[in-house]
Amino acid sequence: MASSDAAKVPKIKLSNGYEMPMIGLGTWKSEPGKVAQAIKDAIDIGYRHFDCAYVYQNEAEIGKALKEKISNGDVTREELFITSKLWNTFHEPEKVEPALRKSLSLLGLDYLDLYLIHWPISFIEKDDELFPKDEHGKHLFKVIDHVDTWRAMEKCVELGLVRSIGLSNFNSQQIQLILDNSKIKPVVNQVECHPYLNQKRLIEFCKKKDIAVTAYSPLGSPERPWAKPDDPNLLEEPRIKSVAQLYRKTPAQILIRYHIDRGVVVIPKSVNKWRIEENFNVFNFSLAAKEMEVIDSLDCNGRLSLISTMKDSPDYPFDAEF
Repeated sequence: MASSDAAKVPKIKLSNGYEMPMIGLGTWKSEPGKVAQAIKDAIDIGYRHFDCAYVYQNEAEIGKALKEKISNGDVTREELFITSKLWNTFHEPEKVEPALRKSLSLLGLDYLDLYLIHWPISFIEKDDELFPKDEHGKHLFKVIDHVDTWRAMEKCVELGLVRSIGLSNFNSQQIQLILDNSKIKPVVNQVECHPYLNQKRLIEFCKKKDIAVTAYSPLGSPERPWAKPDDPNLLEEPRIKSVAQLYRKTPAQILIRYHIDRGVVVIPKSVNKWRIEENFNVFNFSLAAKEMEVIDSLDCNGRLSLISTMKDSPDYPFDAEF
């Protein structure tokens, strides 16, 4: 069942020739104790692309689930597309390869399909803390040239530890700096993207540079820890609901299809089997231009992953135009 369902998933060809499935399962906030089952369910449903990160602190459990599905013969390593991300405390060039090797070891893999610099923001390293802070609770930042970090990422490709490398949460100026100083071009920029923040200009910029875009929080991240009760909820948005009724789909399916129809890779997250399946069931329809316009009209630069504690970093990416 799964292999034929997996075949339904369109793939995007990256600039280095590798292919990336246009839908993946996100694993941020996927609790230990639940994430392994979510991975196994997703593989059975037809997912082959899994978006991980060291900072999510669940890579060991994801690795166990992948190992089980591969050893059972349910899926081969070659069929999978696994992403992880370099955390902010490991931007010094000499720390990049060890950080990648740590994720590989947790995930039980010999190589990654994609490794991203998670943020263009660097933290100091302090007692293995992921979010080092001073006595007043402020993040401890440092400035490390993104180009130096990128050169260490390129070395990881040369060592065969990863096939493709890219960026996450980088703005257009920060991307351009890497493009101007790289041997190996970034193939992906992963950013928050949904109808309240449709990222049109950044997506156009990336497409011109032959960089694929991956949308995180495509459903508006309703479970984000800092959400306030009166924050707008994309899944309850009347214009999304009316499009969903028209297509006899759920609001979540409309939001996922919206990205696929824009040529954007999408990584909705859930640990609920029914939702994981619902999110995958988006390949038997596409949205007409008129509905795409309706959805685009919701854009209000409504960034939900605005991590205000990072605003003091000189590398904070979201003050730029795009």
